[in-house]
Amino acid sequence: MSEIERLAKRFPPQFTWGVATAAFQIEGGANEDGRKPSIWDAFCRMPGRVFEGHTGDVACDHYHKWESDLDLIKSLGVDAYRFSIAWPRVIPDGRGQVNEAGLDFYDRLLDGLVSRGIKAFATLYHWDLPIILQGYGGWTNRDTADAFGEYARVVTRRLGDRLDTMATINEPWCATFLSHLEGAHAPGEKSIDAALAAAHVMNLAHGTAVQAARAERADLPMGIVLNSFSTYPGTDSPEDVAAANRYWQFNNGVFFSPIFKGCYDDEFFAALGDKLKVQEGDLERINQPLDWWGYNYYNPETVVNDPDPAAIFPATKGVPSSDSDLRTDIGWEIVPQGLPDMLKHVYANYDLPPVYITENGAAYNMGPENGVVDDQPRLDYMKAHITALSSAVEAGIPVKGYFAWSLMDNFEWAFGYSMRFGIVHVNYDTQERTIKKSGYFYKELVSKNHMISEELT
Repeated sequence: MSEIERLAKRFPPQFTWGVATAAFQIEGGANEDGRKPSIWDAFCRMPGRVFEGHTGDVACDHYHKWESDLDLIKSLGVDAYRFSIAWPRVIPDGRGQVNEAGLDFYDRLLDGLVSRGIKAFATLYHWDLPIILQGYGGWTNRDTADAFGEYARVVTRRLGDRLDTMATINEPWCATFLSHLEGAHAPGEKSIDAALAAAHVMNLAHGTAVQAARAERADLPMGIVLNSFSTYPGTDSPEDVAAANRYWQFNNGVFFSPIFKGCYDDEFFAALGDKLKVQEGDLERINQPLDWWGYNYYNPETVVNDPDPAAIFPATKGVPSSDSDLRTDIGWEIVPQGLPDMLKHVYANYDLPPVYITENGAAYNMGPENGVVDDQPRLDYMKAHITALSSAVEAGIPVKGYFAWSLMDNFEWAFGYSMRFGIVHVNYDTQERTIKKSGYFYKELVSKNHMISEELT
């Protein structure tokens, strides 16, 4: 039995294998058919915010190439496609008038998936907030949660009959902390008050959207996608262990606990709860029962205690997670064990539904040579992480699927087009797609798992 067959056999029959993208990163068509700008359209035009001033105006031109892109997905033999729906394309002003031409695009996309036998895993929000809502405070304004509920209702009513699952929000940590605390993502703010206000409003928006979607289609499996960090203390000292717990509460618990427990963690809330602006009934609205959740894993975090008396909660400092200097081209550590460690931790501490690994992948920037993209480091990364994931499956964690990030190279946010995560190479000048070595590896892995599934059924 080959190595790839052994790996495929470690996953159960009916395991879902997929590829993932996001609207702003691939669609382009930024000014077509009634779409209006998002906060990312504006952010791209702020000098110094995005690598070399790159924009999502054209991206991978998926808005026009969607049919051949679906054929490409079909050729990889995967079961499912995870994509996001662009709020500015559906309700361009964030609230009010629905843009039928925008919904028509997703109608065509879903019909194309159905005709090819590919499951549709949709995400309502992957960071492209309609810019008009930002003028009223964006995610720091509670009204945005209600607007998001209206958007969820419109999408579910029109498209829900062909969706296999729907996630409310992708990576709320990025859309709040990376965007409002660190200033690295749109809207580019650096304020802990704004970040925590946005975190609570986004939690509220999640619960509001679940209620709205279920009011339209009670049978649509609903979830949320989190990128919480596997968190390790730098040493076994009580100070560093406590620091790691604080880091967890601040970065991970701020979403996990209200969503799955209906509360914020005590130590975190005692330190910073006043900034969340929690109102009566909020936590009940946030704490909706979910059918599944998604986990995006790239790298862990290791922290030590920050002894500076002026340090605010969580009062931690980051240190390397391993002695290895191995990094992807984007500079992220490679620690496959962080994936099963995180899953085991959260299932031991929360009452959770089944999980899909909704993103996992690596940035490596090699291009075609004689028509071949030899991205062996990405292949090695995928193999190591899928192997690590299999240990979580074997430990009884209810893992239902794995989605490779990404289907194709695309607009990588503040890195523009300088970082390539795709298992398919994109020539941005010609829009030619070329399956990479990692893509062929993934195709073979999926095929072998399918063959095992057929033998067992």
